[in-house]
Amino acid sequence: MSTSFAVPAPRSAMLLRRRIATYFVGGAEQIPALVCALDGHPVHELSVDIKDGVRESSMVCAVLLAADAAGPLLERLRELPSVVSAELA
Repeated sequence: MSTSFAVPAPRSAMLLRRRIATYFVGGAEQIPALVCALDGHPVHELSVDIKDGVRESSMVCAVLLAADAAGPLLERLRELPSVVSAELA
């Protein structure tokens, strides 16, 4: 008698679209570091708002992330010296 068991194929993590709002100081010179922190995550939208005479600038993006990847990405952004805050929007 032969017995066989069905073994489910590994499932890839479902990616969710997350909007992230990051506020930073230092102007346009900080944009490359901010974008670099997003490396490895598909970015669907990205906008940066820098206004003359305003201390803080903002970057808002929509990124595809696994459910457990949002926290580490936010922490990576917050570790940048120019970042004042980074949150899910």
